[in-house]
Amino acid sequence: MVRVMGLLLVGMVGVACGGTSSAGAPATGPTRIARNPADDLVDRVQDTYRNTQHFTARFRQTTFNKTFGMPTVNDGMVYLKKPRKMRWDYFSRRDKRTVIRSQMSNGTIIWAVAINGRWYYKQTLTRSTLPVAVIFLAGKDDLAKQFNARLLTGSKHGGAGDKVLELTPKKPSAQFKTLVLVVDSSNFRVKKSIVTAATGDTNEFSFFSPDLARAIADTWFVFNPKTADAKGFREIK
Repeated sequence: MVRVMGLLLVGMVGVACGGTSSAGAPATGPTRIARNPADDLVDRVQDTYRNTQHFTARFRQTTFNKTFGMPTVNDGMVYLKKPRKMRWDYFSRRDKRTVIRSQMSNGTIIWAVAINGRWYYKQTLTRSTLPVAVIFLAGKDDLAKQFNARLLTGSKHGGAGDKVLELTPKKPSAQFKTLVLVVDSSNFRVKKSIVTAATGDTNEFSFFSPDLARAIADTWFVFNPKTADAKGFREIK
């Protein structure tokens, strides 16, 4: 993992030059072009998660529907494993230790499971990609290739020592308008992810107590109705 690195430095790209001109006059020195500091932050985030194979954290999801103007808050645990495996366990609002529903995927199939209702729904994924909210975990060049980046100042998101990064898709997306990442500048980990849809609706995830070392078994990302724990669950089609 990237260790504490202090303030983010603005990278400079040198353009080769030097020697003398054909007229004998001294050539000008190297031309230096200041790089967008937001692009540097994107690189730092990518480097942090590039070698991360597992990710476990508590989360708080806050969704806001602009039409109705009412936020909905849910808490839970998220588990991710490369490549493309994920599981979201949602807690009861009365008891934060009781899981009442789960969404899990092994990268090929996704299951939605209602614990109290004793039913599940299964669907084949047409595209095995991480949700936009956690795309930073891909650890590849996805962010730089897919998004234009800029730093936000005076944002309501984040606190002292945080950097707020706004990502806008280079190709228009029907899924979302912007992705905002709140980054801890001491270790370049993402603390919060906010997806804004074209309608103005937002889906915000805050991550707490992240664990990037804990191994996760592949079976954790599959719902098997033949196991004892799944006895009595009916499939909804």
